[in-house]
Parts: sequence; C-alpha cells; structure tokens
Amino acid sequence: MKTATPLAPDALRRPCDPAALPFADTGELADLPGGLGQERAEEAMRFGLRLMQPGYNVFVLGEPGTGRHATVWRVLEGLAAEAPVPSDLCYVHNFDEPREPRLLSLPAGIGGRLRAAMQAFVRALGPTVSAALASEAHLDRVNRLREANRLREEAVLKGLADDARRDGLGLMRTQDGLVIAPQQDDEPMPAEAYQNLPEAERSRLEAAVKQWTEALEDLVQSFPASRRTMIEALDKAVCDALRPALRELLAGPRGQFAGHVAVLAFLDAVEQDVLATRGTWVDDDEDVADDEEDGREGRYQVNVLVDNGDRQGAPLIEEDNPGFGNLIGRIEHTLRMGQMVTGAGLIRAGALHRAQGGYLVLDANRLLGQPYAWEGLKRALRSRELRIEPPAEAQDWSGTVTLEPEPVPSRLKVVMIGDREAYYLLGSHDPDFEDLFKIAADFEDELARDRDGEAAFARLVGTLARQCGLKPFDAPAVGLLIEQAARRAEDASHLSLHTRPLADLMREADLVAADGGASVVGLAHVRQALALRQARGDRYARKLREAMLDGTLVLPTSGEACGQVNALVVVDGAGESFGHAARVSAAAWAGDGDMVDIERETDLGGAIHTKGVMILAAFLASRYGRRRKLSLSASLAFEQSYQPVEGDSASLAELCALLSAIGQVPIRQCLAVTGAINQMGAVQAIGGVNEKIEGFFDLCVARGLEVGQGVLIPGANVRHLMLDERVLAAVREGRFHLYAVDHVDEAIELLTGLPSGRGDARGVAASGSVEERVVRALSAMADAHGGPASDGGQRDRH
Repeated sequence: MKTATPLAPDALRRPCDPAALPFADTGELADLPGGLGQERAEEAMRFGLRLMQPGYNVFVLGEPGTGRHATVWRVLEGLAAEAPVPSDLCYVHNFDEPREPRLLSLPAGIGGRLRAAMQAFVRALGPTVSAALASEAHLDRVNRLREANRLREEAVLKGLADDARRDGLGLMRTQDGLVIAPQQDDEPMPAEAYQNLPEAERSRLEAAVKQWTEALEDLVQSFPASRRTMIEALDKAVCDALRPALRELLAGPRGQFAGHVAVLAFLDAVEQDVLATRGTWVDDDEDVADDEEDGREGRYQVNVLVDNGDRQGAPLIEEDNPGFGNLIGRIEHTLRMGQMVTGAGLIRAGALHRAQGGYLVLDANRLLGQPYAWEGLKRALRSRELRIEPPAEAQDWSGTVTLEPEPVPSRLKVVMIGDREAYYLLGSHDPDFEDLFKIAADFEDELARDRDGEAAFARLVGTLARQCGLKPFDAPAVGLLIEQAARRAEDASHLSLHTRPLADLMREADLVAADGGASVVGLAHVRQALALRQARGDRYARKLREAMLDGTLVLPTSGEACGQVNALVVVDGAGESFGHAARVSAAAWAGDGDMVDIERETDLGGAIHTKGVMILAAFLASRYGRRRKLSLSASLAFEQSYQPVEGDSASLAELCALLSAIGQVPIRQCLAVTGAINQMGAVQAIGGVNEKIEGFFDLCVARGLEVGQGVLIPGANVRHLMLDERVLAAVREGRFHLYAVDHVDEAIELLTGLPSGRGDARGVAASGSVEERVVRALSAMADAHGGPASDGGQRDRH
C-alpha cells in the first residue's frame, strides 16, 4: 500500500495564464454566433421544430442559469423570421346558432380591415335605416296603406248603418265601442220616447237591435284579418325601403372582400338579419337602443382574436403566466339588466391562439403550478384544435350560460423549458408526455477546459459584457473569470456554463471598476467583487466559526482523541455555498453486531447518509467477520448537529472514527477528513471539495495555523481542486497540507500516525499497527460476549 504524501501546490489550482489569451480586453472579441457548448441541444431543437408532424414539440432541459431561455429565443427568432405570416383569426356572430360563434380565418391584415369596415357599417346603419324609413316615398306608401284600410273599415260600417236605419236603428260610437240603438230623426231615441212606444213596436226594436248587434259583432271580428293584411303590407313596405339602402351600405364591404367567400357569407347574413329584425328599427326607442346596442348592433361587429397584419414572419410568443385562461383563452361576461350576458365580441385569445402558425415558449415549472393548465395544453396538442371552454373539472361550477365558439385548427410548435427533474417526472408519471414532446434538447452544464474552450469562454465574457452594457474586461480579469467557472464546475478541467452567476459577477465587478473610475474591468476589480460577495454571504459561516472559537461548538484542531474525527460538510444557501468542520464521534462495545446510526434514529439522517453508514457496516463485517458474526455493537453521531444530515461524504470519517473507537487508537485532531467509501474500503469522490477545505482552513487560520494541520481528500477529487490563493500560499509555506487518499488504510495511517497493518504478504497484522489493535479489541469483545474471536482471516501476532 502506498503512503500518502502532501499534494504539491501546483496540484491545488489550475491557473489561467492571461498571456495565453490573445487579446488585451474583450472589446477586441467578436460575439459568439451561438450558444457556447450547446451545439447538440441546438441541433435537437432545430430538428424538432422543422419536423411538422404531430407530437414533435420540444422540451428544453438543463440547469437554471445555463442560458436556456436566451438560446431558445435566438434559435426561434431565426426560424420565425423565415416562416410565413399566419392568418388572422376572427369570431363573428352566428345568426343560425347564436351560442356558437363562427370562426373566420383570413389572410394576415384582412381581419383588421374587416373589423374597420363593419365598425363603419354599424356607425352608418342607424342613420341609413332612419333615412330610408323617413323618405317621402316610404311615408307616402305607409300613409296610403293606412288610409286605404281606414276607408275600407268605414265603408263596411256605413253599409251596416244604412241597413240598420231601415229598421229604425242607428250605429253609434260610445266609450264602450260601437253599439246598435233605436233612432228618432237620426238621433238616439230618448228613453221617454222609447217607453211611450207601443209594446209591439218595442218588441220589434229589441229583436232588431239583437239581430243587428250580432251582425256588427261579426263585422268587427273581420277587422283584425284586414288589419293584419295592412301590417303585412306595411312590413313589406319597410323591407322594400331598407333593402336597397342596406345593399348600398354593404356594397363597399362586398367589393372590398370580394375574394373571401366566408366574409361574403357573413355580410349576406348581416343583411338578412337587419331585414329580419326590421321591426326593432321601425319602433326604435332611443333609450332601449342604447341599452341593447351590444345585443343588436354588436352582432354585426368583428372580433379580431389574432391580428397578424403588422407581423413579419411567424409569431414567437412567450407566456410568463401560463394559467388556463391565459393559455387556452376565455369568454368574458358583462352584467346587463341584472343578468350575465356574453357574445362573440367578448371572446379573448389565449397564448395558443396568438402563437398559431409559429412558436410558443412556456416555463415548465410555472405551467405545472397552474391548475388545469397542463391538462388544457395536452388537450389542445392531442386534438390539434383550440376550444375556448372552461376546464372539464370546472364546467359545472357556474350556471351562467356561455358560448361554444367554433374551434381553431391548431398548427404551432410548443417549446417548454424546465429542469431535468420536471422532465423525468413528467416522463414517468404522465403517459401523454412522450407522445406530445418527442424531442428533448438537453443543455450541457460544462465545457471542456482546453485552449479552444478558454478562448470560446473569453468570447462569451465579451458577448455578455456587451449585452449587459458593461465595460470591457482585460485578459487577467477574464483569466480569473475562467478560473471561477472551473471552480463552479467543481472540476479544474471543465468550465461551468451557468451564465447567470457569471453575468452577476461581471456586473458587480463592473460597478467596482466604475467606482474606481476605470474604463476597463481588471483583475483587481474582479477580486474585489468576489471579496464583497463573500463578505455579503459570510454571516452564517462566521457565526459557526465564532461558536467553534469560543468553545460553544466543540471542534479541536490540535491534540488527539479516540473515536473522534473532524469531518467536513457543505452548506448551500442563497446561491452560494461554504464548508465547515463537523465533529463525528463513534462508540463501540461488545454486542450483537448492531450498528446504530444516531442521525437516522432521530430522523435527522437522509437516505444517502444512511446508505453510507450501511456500506461502512458492510466493510467492517466483510473485513473482520468472515469466520463468525462480529460481537460488536457501535454507534455513530454528528456531535452538536441539530439539522438534517444528508450525503455520504462523511462515511470515510465515520469509518476512521469507528476503527479508532474499536482499537482505542487516538486520532490527530489537526486533520480533517472528507470522502465516501465503498464496501471494499476504497475512497470515492465527493462534492464541494474546495469549500470544505477552505472552511477548515479558515478555522485553523482563526486559531493560528499550527504544524501538521491539513485535510484528507479522495484521490479522485484532486482534479477538482481550484482552491483560493490564501490556501495555496499556506501550502507553499508548509503551514497547511492536503493529502489525497484512495483507501481507508491510507487515511487511518495519516490520522493515527501508525501503520494500517494490511500490507503483510502472509496476511499477518503488523505489530503496533491499527489493524492489530482493532483485531485484538474485537477478540476481546468476542470473549466477553461468549463467542470465538473473529480475525477476518488474519492471525494476531502477539
């Protein structure tokens, strides 16, 4: 087994040489023509967007801040500019089925012109109707019809009166109407004269009155029929007066839209409706007309749902608030005379309508957070038509009568942007997802850090500087930004493509440069911006460090202790992360082989941490319990930890603490440990290695650096090191050390100063080694527990 030696300073950070960057500042660099490192994702997007088949919508997945929105928008702008302008979408009143407005799909710009023409028609309609009905010819015809009917009725009544006069009776008009009564000298017979008549004469007159009254009633009952004939004639006169006026009024629109069959059919329906409702125009009450304007004249208006008249190319729509109504469209209602009413003019377009013939961009997390929106989108994409209706789940919530507009044929591409978690959750739990979003454009998080990669990243810095209106960055400043991108990628050989934090740092450095009156952002400005950022987010880390310094949190960085190790953890928050030491302790006693994970027992341990403890237990059983079950019980804990613990990066520290507790081998507290292990004891890579090292280093510096202080890290993490210059300076001076270990035996040697004892070719534990002490302790526990010793296949040499 090799002995771990301190890492050389050159292995702790891969610097970027400004001299290797062929520019003085980013003002000399051209903008990037496309997204950096996203060629594969862009090709997938273009493929899906060009394939005009059902279901070939695109889901763009990747980490936030990697420029997904900017790249999507740039690609779509190029495609939209080359695509044809789609049709206008209009809704008009359906005179046959008023609850089902008709859809007019017209060439771009025609919808707006039709709306203007019908607005002019509605404005002119009232005066035109009034003028036609007030014309001398129409009024003369109406008067003639009414006079003819009056004369006809009077002639019939006069004939009846003449016939009744021969019987001594007369036709008289009273408040109660027409009556037949006896007459004397063409005047109603006085009652006294009637009483003086002979009985026979009175009887004759009474019989005659009854006879002629019945005749009068028969005659009067015939008047409604004649009057209906007159009314029909008057109605025909109104129709004859209006028809030429309407045709003249509609002649302009008919000529303007002669090539559009659907428009001509609508104009014909408008003409027929005006004629069919002519009675409302004849008996027009001004006050009523004002109240009923939307219901009468509003039926002739055109609701241009989507107007593409001024558009160049296909529409490109991004809906920031993809609620159901904003996505699918909605039907509004107005309160009129105590009732909720609606009409074709109250239909409102959704984002899917506005994007017809083009592209719709949606944020997956926002969409999935809106009730019914995801189901509404799926329904539209599956059926390939847009129906403006409430969601199926809410259709029975209100008894308000609404409309059922004619559906719009759907022809668009949807680009949904989300993280990988949303993509895989949808794919796992929604069977429709794979049928509707067949193309996945997976954005890269990192770029290989070679000469070409650094040059491309420098162009990215220049592009962002110009887009954000920042000063140029000189080569040393760009070099530091490259190093920060490698640190953010947690890999010295790669660069993070998270442009959001990069742009934020550039903005902050630009302000620092502006405060100093500089025209170019330099290395010192970027360093100061980094220092200011660290100071802004240092409160929690500083409080923890103060608690360790004043003894509130027990975490020694010198001396020795059995069963206790300084592990390292990372805390993420507010976009930044920092590392600090955490005390891991182990206790061991003779028992039945139980391994107690105190964090798990108290519901503070996460699943991955629990897995790490189980792997640790498996290593012990495999190494020391090959003949017989271990007579060992043990417990592990993070001391003074009151927050949930997750991850397996402390499993190496926990195993070392446990071996120390079993063999009562003191561990040097000047060293901290991080690393995961497998069941064979091999040390595996972990995350946040730079933050962890710097966190322990800051604690040691605060107490005063002492000889021998340092950190053990997995060998696989050496390539990830991008440590701060202050750590490198201490390492160069020999005041702080870093060790790369590949196996638990290497780690235990460094921590204890004793050989591990696993290197003997005969499998014998070396005298004075950690292995010897552990095996001896396990033998003693087995004896105390009443069972044979377990030597893990090795012999203990005393």
